[in-house]
Amino acid sequence: MAATGKAQDMAPKGFLDRFFKLTERGTNVKTEILAGLTTFVTMAYILIVNPNTLTLKDSGVPAEVLAKLSLPDWGSVFMATVLAAAVSTLVMGLVANWPFALAPGMGLNAFFAFTLVLGMGMSWQTALGAVFISGILALIVTATGLREIMIKAIPASLKHAVSAGIGFFILLIGLKNAGVLVPNPATIISLGEWAPKLADGTTNYGPILAIIGLIITAVLVARKVPGGILIGMVVTALIGIPMGVTHLPTEWVSAPPSIAPTFLKLDLAGALKVSMIAVIFSMFFADLFDTIGTFVGTAGKAGLLEKDGSLKGGNKALFADSLGTLVGALFGTSNTTTYVESAAGISAGGRTGLTAVTTAVLFLLAAFLWPVFIAIPGAATAPALVIVGVLMASPLLEIDLHDFSEAFPAVLTAVMMPFTFSIATGLALGFIAYVVLNLAIGKAAKVHWMMYVLSAFFVYYFYAH
Repeated sequence: MAATGKAQDMAPKGFLDRFFKLTERGTNVKTEILAGLTTFVTMAYILIVNPNTLTLKDSGVPAEVLAKLSLPDWGSVFMATVLAAAVSTLVMGLVANWPFALAPGMGLNAFFAFTLVLGMGMSWQTALGAVFISGILALIVTATGLREIMIKAIPASLKHAVSAGIGFFILLIGLKNAGVLVPNPATIISLGEWAPKLADGTTNYGPILAIIGLIITAVLVARKVPGGILIGMVVTALIGIPMGVTHLPTEWVSAPPSIAPTFLKLDLAGALKVSMIAVIFSMFFADLFDTIGTFVGTAGKAGLLEKDGSLKGGNKALFADSLGTLVGALFGTSNTTTYVESAAGISAGGRTGLTAVTTAVLFLLAAFLWPVFIAIPGAATAPALVIVGVLMASPLLEIDLHDFSEAFPAVLTAVMMPFTFSIATGLALGFIAYVVLNLAIGKAAKVHWMMYVLSAFFVYYFYAH
């Protein structure tokens, strides 16, 4: 047995084995490819949700309002999503040799569309410029070591609150897009009409389909079915056919749509205004916290943690993540970030960058199926937003709610994001509240100097508005 094992160790290794260090990490080509497929299936829902969100498709926004916003067409944003995910995931696999996949992040796409473009009236091009600058900031922070300072400066309670707050934000958007919740001048928001037919005789099966889809998707996710969110969307869309909500595409496979309407359209000059500081910092911090949480939570399962708890090749992985945001902005989409769904591929045995490369190739192949993706209605994608929102709320468990000096700023951060329909506002209020409260109770030494700097920026943000 020993001789056989030695002979195997001495056997020549193939290019993939040498490049990705497959044997060294205890894996093989077959396992890595299957892991990459698993990761793709679990996060492919973003190919539908992201273009729907950034173009405000099925959002209930009046057509005349959408016309004034001059948003790009669905197909170009779909391609921007595909290319941002594919390129950034390839960099993660080839440069960092990590089995992690990236795509435009949930929550930040909603912030881009609903807060910046729709709420603040910012041009879509200026919002892209802000995304690009937040990516530059992330690269600088990673290269200079400021990342470690910021991580230490921001209390854990606020980091957890940001993730939960973004989850509540996109959950609210999902219910709103489905028509399950509607604006109400008396109570701010209330349940929508779920009757199959409205008083004017028009059909209203969308909310009903969304509720059916939410139940189906919740069951799949609760049973930990791989790709449960994607499967839930597909099943919901199929149920919507006899209901008249889903309309089958005229063709199933087609040449990818043009990316020309979104490619290199960012407005850097508009994004460099002083009033954009809070917006850019909000994008940067939300992306940073999301990435840190994903890396720390899943790297151990992939064998990428050193004995001292540091990440193996962590700087390269953070570089790939930051570069993803830059690439995404150039293609025409919101912040690109590392997906926690990568854990599904890692659970399937993925240990190297070959898993990521496989996922990236599948994203590129999906570009030829865009007629199928665009046919899936908003009522089928809304449950995905709700489910992801719930999953993102779990960090609330890490907040010490018995310590009011920690609980108050954290809860304020989390709830003000959906209440104000703005990640930036929730983040700003939470940071300011943390600094002011701890100063007032004599715990100034507890607050890192960087928190004072950041809070001053956010105070100016409110003053400028």
